[in-house]
Amino acid sequence: MADKHMVRNGEVELAVFEEGNPDGPTVLLLHGWPDTHHLWRNVVPELTDRFRVLSVDNRGHGESSNPTGTAAISVDNLAADYIAVIERLGNGRPVHVLAHDWGSVAMWEVVCRPDADRLVASFTSVSGPSLAHVARWARGRLSRPTPRNLALPLAQLGSFAYSIPFSLPVLPKAVIKLGMNETRWRSMLSAAEGAPPERIHLAPSFKEDMASGLRIYRSTLAANPLRARDAFTTVPVQIIVGTRDPAVRQSSYADETRWADKVWLRVVKGGHWLPFSHPGLLASATIELIDATSAAPQSRTLRRARMGVRRGPFQDQLVVITGGGSGIGRATALAFAREGAEIVVSDIDPIAAEATVALIAQAGGAGHAYELDVADDTAMRKHAEDVIGAHGVPDVLINNAGVGQAGRFLDTEPEDFDRVLNVNLRGVVNGCRAFAGPMAERGIGGHIVNLSSMAGYTPQQGFSAYATSKAAVLMFSDCLRAELAGSGIGVSTICPGIVHTNIVRTTRISGISAAEEARKQQFYDRLYRLRGYGPDKVAKQIVRAVRKNKSVVPVTPEARAQYVFGRLAPGVVRFAAAHGRLIR
Repeated sequence: MADKHMVRNGEVELAVFEEGNPDGPTVLLLHGWPDTHHLWRNVVPELTDRFRVLSVDNRGHGESSNPTGTAAISVDNLAADYIAVIERLGNGRPVHVLAHDWGSVAMWEVVCRPDADRLVASFTSVSGPSLAHVARWARGRLSRPTPRNLALPLAQLGSFAYSIPFSLPVLPKAVIKLGMNETRWRSMLSAAEGAPPERIHLAPSFKEDMASGLRIYRSTLAANPLRARDAFTTVPVQIIVGTRDPAVRQSSYADETRWADKVWLRVVKGGHWLPFSHPGLLASATIELIDATSAAPQSRTLRRARMGVRRGPFQDQLVVITGGGSGIGRATALAFAREGAEIVVSDIDPIAAEATVALIAQAGGAGHAYELDVADDTAMRKHAEDVIGAHGVPDVLINNAGVGQAGRFLDTEPEDFDRVLNVNLRGVVNGCRAFAGPMAERGIGGHIVNLSSMAGYTPQQGFSAYATSKAAVLMFSDCLRAELAGSGIGVSTICPGIVHTNIVRTTRISGISAAEEARKQQFYDRLYRLRGYGPDKVAKQIVRAVRKNKSVVPVTPEARAQYVFGRLAPGVVRFAAAHGRLIR
């Protein structure tokens, strides 16, 4: 149960609700239109163990008093209210601020004051830019009228255009009175934000707040929000904006390094009301910035969000690779490590995984080795928990572990067929099931790579188990790609052809003696070696696929030719398979 405080600023009484650890640092939560402190109900539980949390009802909203007159609710008045709350309840120390929408817009005015450091220790701004910074950005672009410099500010102005009808004196209130209620608003936000209706929390005074709060649009337009003015800050600022935000565009933050000494930018796959759709992300991002201001090492995700720092495409990213103890897995681990990524390597052979990590360390990279049987769903889930707990949510997941199998179907024992499906298919499914959820919930995108094969789209005798498993991976990846697109997670299916790895020497061949199996393994291993296409070349294609978000990548020349020919003349491919020679 929250403790309620009333803070006076002039004639206005502001309702402030206190929860959490009374001895912890203070986090101040600020909302915009048409919300109240209820906006943060999903976020607060993520903060209360460590922090003293203060949630404010803006003037004219919730349980705060409602002054009369259009000018009574303005950005400047909100800023003054927030200063009053900090001075009254901040316990004499600067507070950490997490603010949304107009609450964020007003807090920019506070952090750009000369004495801001005595009030604010850090500021996480969600979907609410500095009006001064946007004005400077727009004027700067328009003064250099290239097509792009014209298009970006005009697009942002178009996104702000909704403010004009909202600022009319009578019409919007009438529309709200006649056509809006809690159920309708909750349904609209749920559809737009992708958040369950039960996670959209509104105050009992919602309808009155919606009408009363419209005054901020009129007062802001009357104050000429695009007037030129400087607004510098030394407060560490973290900006969070949704890719689908209809009001605020990422491009409008391009010049923030001119105005802030320390500034970070996170772009989230989401809309405007991120406190409803991504509460965990907002809480963790806020905590990461708070920790960084207390001299703790910056998290990987925070380092990656720092503006004004040049970095490689995979620097400060975490890449998780199964089957990384040899072959394509090891080569891919080394390739991403050279690009600056931190690598988690798993393999059923722990010694092989450790050897890969040692090679990464020799090259100056960071790696971590784990023993893992990808066919064991329970082990995979435990692996994901351990990795996320120790290293964080991966940015790239590469399901590479696989085994080979050859021989006629009628000669293949059921346990051999199942073994191939368990590793090659279920191992991929298990990896995606364990990691894709946390990657999607994090909200900042990512990439999954699933290893299929040229055999996945090339029918041939003697490879029924292997080809079936790889074809299933191909279709599974297509389905997963469609499902995860809305979360900003790409899925690439890599289809090597004849590549020399140790899978050739370890491929089981059904229906022949052990001696004949060993002879054929040696023969094909030598043949693949002579072909001269090693795992390093596949690794290069995997890195490129992630960077460019490629869907299906046939790797070798024969794999690319077969991929095209199989689509143009599938009947010919089937005829060749039926009349070709068996491996034995």
